Amino acid sequence: MTLNPRLVKESFSVVEPVADKAAAYFYGRLFAESPHLRGMFPPAMDIQRDRLFTALTRIVWSLDSPDSLASYLGQLGRDHRKYGVVAEHYTAVGNALLATIRRFAAEVWNTEIETAWVAAYTAAANLMIESASADAGVSPAWWLAEVIDHERRATDIAVLTLRPTQRLPYTAGQYVNVQTARWPRVWRTFSIANAPRADNTLRLHVRAVPGGWVSTTLIRHTRIGDTVMLGPPMGTMAAEEHGARDMLCVAGGTGLAPIKAIIEHVIASGRRPNIHLLYGARTAEELYDLPDLIRMESSFPWLRVLPVVSDQPSWHGMRGHLPEVTQRFHTWSEHDVYVCGPPAMVNETVRRLQIDGVPLSRIHRDIVQSER
Repeated sequence: MTLNPRLVKESFSVVEPVADKAAAYFYGRLFAESPHLRGMFPPAMDIQRDRLFTALTRIVWSLDSPDSLASYLGQLGRDHRKYGVVAEHYTAVGNALLATIRRFAAEVWNTEIETAWVAAYTAAANLMIESASADAGVSPAWWLAEVIDHERRATDIAVLTLRPTQRLPYTAGQYVNVQTARWPRVWRTFSIANAPRADNTLRLHVRAVPGGWVSTTLIRHTRIGDTVMLGPPMGTMAAEEHGARDMLCVAGGTGLAPIKAIIEHVIASGRRPNIHLLYGARTAEELYDLPDLIRMESSFPWLRVLPVVSDQPSWHGMRGHLPEVTQRFHTWSEHDVYVCGPPAMVNETVRRLQIDGVPLSRIHRDIVQSER
């Protein structure tokens, strides 16, 4: 069957406005037809439903970019190993997905659209299955990691240092899924806050969010000596390996984590670009990693750290919201740009940088999700 991205996108655009209802229907259909799969999912399904449509949306709108799509599906296939997903499960998922799209895109549905969806899903599933199979003989499905340090940096922010029991290969800028013993089958994503180290340790910057099972557990109930589970590293935001341009880094809150890892990687590489880091938070207390950044700045003269506070009138440094602050400086059009933080901040920063002449191809972005 030949892929037809246009038909898939057009029919999916009919489903997107009712994504919540469609996701609920999908899981209801899946568990009704394959009840044995329910045990692979967490007790509460709200975040899982959001993740389903986030992934599906990315896949659908990447159908015209085969290289990018293959990379994402490969990571997704490897990551699904930690849930115990095997090749046979993809048939049940595909049937439930097709039934869901057929139901919620009924106004435009026809045989040609169904054929397009079957072809797209078959191609995507095969890529995920092949990636998982290739990874099975090389890497574990998940890693155990011991908590060797736990620092409360603010009321709702902690920095955890972990040592996996087996080497965990990753690229600076990636994130991992984390599961705690307190909440089995509940995985949440957190960015790795350091470049790969010889001692195999890694750091996570964790902010507790309201109702956040895993983030709250990691901050309030996790101690040195505890063990967590880590999924395989994911994400595509990484430093340009042989880039010669200077860098602008814009980090909001715990969005600092992957940005800091990328800066560490660049420093270790021996390159000497000028790096401007705009590090923003609502209050000075939330600039939880500023002392360590100042130490980095003092040992690497090409790094300039600029803390920014938005909601504290008594702050004597730079004040404002990060998207607007980026426009107070000279043009960044010749820089490689890395942006990470809350979705609204990231989107607005990217929009303003493009207006100011930074090509989208030079802007690398990531979003801090609910518990990343």
